[in-house]
Amino acid sequence: MNQSISEPLATPTAEPLPDSPRFQGSAGAVVIGGDYQGLGIVRSLGRHGVPVCIVDDEHSIARYSRYSTHAIKASDLRDEDRTIEVLLESGRRLKLQGWVLFPTRDETVAALSRHRSRLGEVFRVPTPQWSTIEPAWDKRETYRLACELGIPTPQMWRAASIDHLRTLDVRFPVAIKPAIKEHFFYAMKAKAWRANNWTELEELFTRAAAQVGAAEVILQDLIPGDGRQQFAYCTFFGKGASIASMVVRRARQHPPEFGRASTFVETIESTLLEEMSERFLKAIDYYGLVEMEYKCDPRDGQFKLLDVNARTWGYHTLGFEAGVDFPWLLFCDQMQMQVERQRARVGISWIRMATDFPTAVSEICRGRLHWREYLRSLRSASADAVFSLTDPLPGMAELALIPYLAVKRGF
Repeated sequence: MNQSISEPLATPTAEPLPDSPRFQGSAGAVVIGGDYQGLGIVRSLGRHGVPVCIVDDEHSIARYSRYSTHAIKASDLRDEDRTIEVLLESGRRLKLQGWVLFPTRDETVAALSRHRSRLGEVFRVPTPQWSTIEPAWDKRETYRLACELGIPTPQMWRAASIDHLRTLDVRFPVAIKPAIKEHFFYAMKAKAWRANNWTELEELFTRAAAQVGAAEVILQDLIPGDGRQQFAYCTFFGKGASIASMVVRRARQHPPEFGRASTFVETIESTLLEEMSERFLKAIDYYGLVEMEYKCDPRDGQFKLLDVNARTWGYHTLGFEAGVDFPWLLFCDQMQMQVERQRARVGISWIRMATDFPTAVSEICRGRLHWREYLRSLRSASADAVFSLTDPLPGMAELALIPYLAVKRGF
């Protein structure tokens, strides 16, 4: 098993937040994936004195945080069996018994869910059982259940072959996307493709089917609009109800049409998104942190469900600025500490400058964003995904790693 284990990096020394308890226990957290999403978890817990171990198979910016206590470089976290072995071996070697696991990628969520019993011998595993995770992990199951629950989704088609595809009554433009994201995303460096006509559809369907198999290829009505039509409901959910929640609009994303990641997000109110999302989560008996993504269809005004991410999401640190510290709340619940119901404040915004700036420049050049509007949004941003005056090294590391990330992920 090819992995390296670093020496302990540091001991968190930050003072507790005002009116916030400092964790007094011996357990900590293991963050699996150390990009800016993992960094947000490290900072959330580190501010409360929780020791944090980072496990990653990429060059990780989170390991440079003042709150990181251990960093483990794994050979491959996309391989399920290797991921489980790395976690178990590292947990026993570093004496991480009772530490809480925080996955940041879909494939890790699946691995933790399918191996909960083994992992539970060493760690606390908030990730639910597979029967709960599968409807979030596989979009075919997501849309099937949403339909049963009366939650709108984009019109969808599936084809077993090119010949079958040609018999479908498809309405263009069409989005070609995988039922299971990680089977497609890492190879193609794209979340979905757009087809404007039959020639493009046949070519892209053939490419997608060659990568993941025709059974995993979904054709979907492409809802008009960019990130400004994309919304999400974020929650810490358990026992059939939301414990803490936040509704957002993804004002900008990268790329603009099929966003792999949000770049500018703001909190809003929407009782409709809350109601639909909680109906879905209650139906699968969900526990933990989750983001449900929707797009508002301007043709009929409906919010249509696109994705369910059964983990922390890229902009979860917006919650801290809006009064809902999601990773800390989950950790507290795992430690059987009291957790009060919370809702995010409206009108708080978040930015990831490394991807938002090039996205905004592109949109300004295309006439889809005015530069004054962009500057106003910068002035309103309350939270930055990476840069922090009190924890500056991860921001410096991200700037240095931009060429590496461009090659590794395509952005």
